[in-house]
Amino acid sequence: MNALLPLLLIWPLWLIRRPEQDTPIWGRRSLILLISLFTLRYLVWRVTSSLNVESRLSITLSVLLLLAEAWLLLVGLIPLWLAWRRFPDRRLEINERQKRWAERGWKPHVDILVPTYGEPIKVLERALIGCTNLSYPHTKVWVLDDSGRPEVKALAAELGCRYLHRPERVNAKAGNLNHGLRHCRGELVAVFDADFIPQRTFLDRSIGFLLEPEIALIQTTQTFINADPVMRNLGMENWLLSDEESFYRWIQPVRDGWGAVVCAGTSFVVKRKALDQIGGFVEQAISEDFVTGISLTRQHWRLIYLQEKLSAGLAAETMADFVHQRQRWASGTLQSLRLSSGPLHPKGLSLGQRIAYLEGVMHWFNNVPRLVLMLMPLSYGLLGIIPILLTSQAALTLLLPLWGLQVLTLGWLNRGSRTAFLSELTGWVLTVPLTMTVLSNLIGRIGGFRVTPKHQRRDRGSCSVELLLPLLALVLLNLVNLHGLLSNASDLPAQVLAGRPVGLVWGVINLLSLIVAVRACWDPAAKDFAPWQKLKMEAWIEDNGGHRYPCCITALSESGARITCSPSTLPWVASSKLRWCQELPALPVILTNKTDTEVLLHWGDLPRKERYALIRWLFCRPGCWVDRQAPQESRALLALLRRLIAPPKRGPLNPSLIPQHPPTIQASMHQ
Repeated sequence: MNALLPLLLIWPLWLIRRPEQDTPIWGRRSLILLISLFTLRYLVWRVTSSLNVESRLSITLSVLLLLAEAWLLLVGLIPLWLAWRRFPDRRLEINERQKRWAERGWKPHVDILVPTYGEPIKVLERALIGCTNLSYPHTKVWVLDDSGRPEVKALAAELGCRYLHRPERVNAKAGNLNHGLRHCRGELVAVFDADFIPQRTFLDRSIGFLLEPEIALIQTTQTFINADPVMRNLGMENWLLSDEESFYRWIQPVRDGWGAVVCAGTSFVVKRKALDQIGGFVEQAISEDFVTGISLTRQHWRLIYLQEKLSAGLAAETMADFVHQRQRWASGTLQSLRLSSGPLHPKGLSLGQRIAYLEGVMHWFNNVPRLVLMLMPLSYGLLGIIPILLTSQAALTLLLPLWGLQVLTLGWLNRGSRTAFLSELTGWVLTVPLTMTVLSNLIGRIGGFRVTPKHQRRDRGSCSVELLLPLLALVLLNLVNLHGLLSNASDLPAQVLAGRPVGLVWGVINLLSLIVAVRACWDPAAKDFAPWQKLKMEAWIEDNGGHRYPCCITALSESGARITCSPSTLPWVASSKLRWCQELPALPVILTNKTDTEVLLHWGDLPRKERYALIRWLFCRPGCWVDRQAPQESRALLALLRRLIAPPKRGPLNPSLIPQHPPTIQASMHQ
């Protein structure tokens, strides 16, 4: 077998030359078999030859490490084997579906529900502008306000939305949605969270899929108008993708192949009669979306997934909020195991559907063995115990081939949505708090629903002590552990000396990862709440005197624009305006910062009509969101090291940017 290793590893190198979606299915299946073979081969060796049985403590630690590794490796094979089956890419069907829909003449009324509870008005305003700007005409937008704020009622009236406020706030979001259902009568229901903005063509692109009588719900991809805290705090927006990207680009399509699509709580359209059949959204669940989707599936309705970015929302803006959001998701998913409508209920699901849903639950349990792997290197220097008997030959023939295979193929299999190592950065911050959440759920202490805060002003940088203290404690322990391995070598047991290289490598990797996690916890100041979009477009500055000066827009937001030009040649006057397309009028600008090549502009006091038009252009135009590919891992790791040595400089001219596609057809610069 060892002689065949080089030949076996040549196969994935040859295979990944083409994108996975352009490769015959036997290519994917061959890699699934190869990864499974290498994994089982490694685990057989771990069970038979790597356990340290010298003492009770060494046996305990060695078995604990084996169980943690085995859990992560075997659970990691489940999504791979689910991908054995063909799964659809419904983007290829859209044009045909729209054509059939037009021929049928089915024009159902759609009630658009926007539940809100305390989100800032600016956040809710974006969502409602998007919902009222849809090109499909037969809609009614309902603002379901659980906070009862007069300003929300006024905003709803201004934008032509129906406003509902229930007298008692019970059962959180699910109760609010069901209260809305009792007041509307549309054939279809679309749901958007208060921070999600649909594109104009959202309904035109999705309703056609609901022609089939057995389809109850179509879920679309979620993306975000701002960088999540890990990306932003490390200055890695160009190198990292959000941790949801893998779920929406790979996990959801795979589950679609099994009829086990997860309802994600926003950006979906569902048939009213299907909801009525299950009694509305499941109110007993924290994750009402997940459990409601399972309930529909159990009643033999189909849920399907459209892998197209037709809406975008706000990612959590601080690391503490990011972690609390994930803890809520974990609590809700784990709680589903206790519910009669959850994935363990014996009736209504096929074996494949049950496994697909349970894999999503087991994902949260993975944090416990991850914590074991984070702590285990400490046994070398602190306890003088080797938890794994790893020889150089075993490392070269068993461990490294498995790692190498995963590094080579993971990004290919998940269609460029994540990498092998960099994607684990988020896990280093989340492992400790999510482990506590998992353990709390196991003893029956289930958290409640909590809305993720948005647009909180921070006049200076800060971090959450709750997140930082466990990480700093682990950093300190790892430093002590490495000191113990590097000093007094003559006093160490012979077995520890033999395993010291493994312990050192493992400890250094742990320490570097923890330092990155600590750095990721530092949230910069936030005075400008407007998310900035990265795009490159020709534009021009004009004034009331009829003068026009060409420039290039490199970033845009609701608060201003960044352009490149020669500031010395631009005569700034009170009537200076920026224009870049025909859909928007020229917008008044005020110069606030400049360098030799860049100028930062702030919009003047925009009238409401122009401000709404800017929001629609920024977030609602079709095709504006980018499907990025995860970059080459080695280059991204080098970029991360550079960021640690020289942290990103944030300032007015260097905001955190999310890429957008520029318009396909721009207005002529010479009209």
